Amino acid sequence: MPTQHNSAIYKDDQPEVDGGSIILLRAAGALVLGKTRTTEFAATINGPATTNPHDSGRTPGGSSSGSGAAVADFQAPLGLGTQTGGSTIRPGSFNGVYAFKPTWNSITREGQKIYSLILDTLGLYARCVDDLRLLAGVFGLKDDQPPKVPTDGVTGLRFAVLKTMVWDKVGPGTEAAMAKGPELLRAHGAEVDEIWFPDEFAKLPAWHTCILYSDGRVAFRPEYMIGKDKLDSSLVKHVEDAHGYSRKDYLEAFDGVSALRPRWDAIAAKYDAVIVPSVPDEAPEGIESTGSAVFNSMWTALHVPVINVPGFGGEHGMPVGLSLVAPRYHDQALLGVAKVVGEVWEKEGGWSSKL
Repeated sequence: MPTQHNSAIYKDDQPEVDGGSIILLRAAGALVLGKTRTTEFAATINGPATTNPHDSGRTPGGSSSGSGAAVADFQAPLGLGTQTGGSTIRPGSFNGVYAFKPTWNSITREGQKIYSLILDTLGLYARCVDDLRLLAGVFGLKDDQPPKVPTDGVTGLRFAVLKTMVWDKVGPGTEAAMAKGPELLRAHGAEVDEIWFPDEFAKLPAWHTCILYSDGRVAFRPEYMIGKDKLDSSLVKHVEDAHGYSRKDYLEAFDGVSALRPRWDAIAAKYDAVIVPSVPDEAPEGIESTGSAVFNSMWTALHVPVINVPGFGGEHGMPVGLSLVAPRYHDQALLGVAKVVGEVWEKEGGWSSKL
């Protein structure tokens, strides 16, 4: 199928071999309905032509813009995306659907344009958790221990609320959801604590940015060499070191984040899931920008599974989701928890799709 990366450099490009994820889906009997729009190379915040199905004057998010919008709009039951910063979770929240970023490197990325080997993760979209579980089975997602299946809703489950070090970026929709979501779980018999990142996590967002731009310097050099004039200016800046990150900065970020991953696993292992913001607020107006990934990038860097659960709304009636996070390779367990959490939030969170 055409694979043009939303780039003039690859106009009319049509590979002869499917990507690894598509090979797996076809082998399982999936019918591929089509390709959806992304930002250029799924690597910029400049919105494609895709609009939000709940309000055509607002962005569906990105970079996996078309996948999130198509699933929300009932054009397809399932969709694939990628996440290097917030490109799966953000569209999930903005479009009011479930979006799952599994543990890094648990699904093949063979055949995809790479932005960052250490960050890029294949993501999944669906309108219910059972459909995400179907995809997870096809892709071979498996926890080391059989996940504990909740049998009485959220009763007896233990959650933590983490506002993160970038809470000052929150808007009223997410702020209200972060207050209401935990209270609904408590009302249904769950235990909910509030936790904070230890001080050693303070540099995590900055380290993610350093890794992203430094890896982009390598990833887009081929396109820069053959078609600089056709390449988005933000990607040109990566290759030309315009952001000023030295190789020493990169090593500090690379090693710093690596050291934090087991630290996060130990923190999250005390809970069935940790509740965090998915986005600053509901989808912003306009389709020129896909919105901010400020609440997503840290989890991408930590390689952990994250799922956006819909159910809440913003001031303008647009969907707002919250994310559940777990330790690495607790993907199936997180899906089980998300199912029972979603049954509460979708019913009582106050937002319902009008599509």
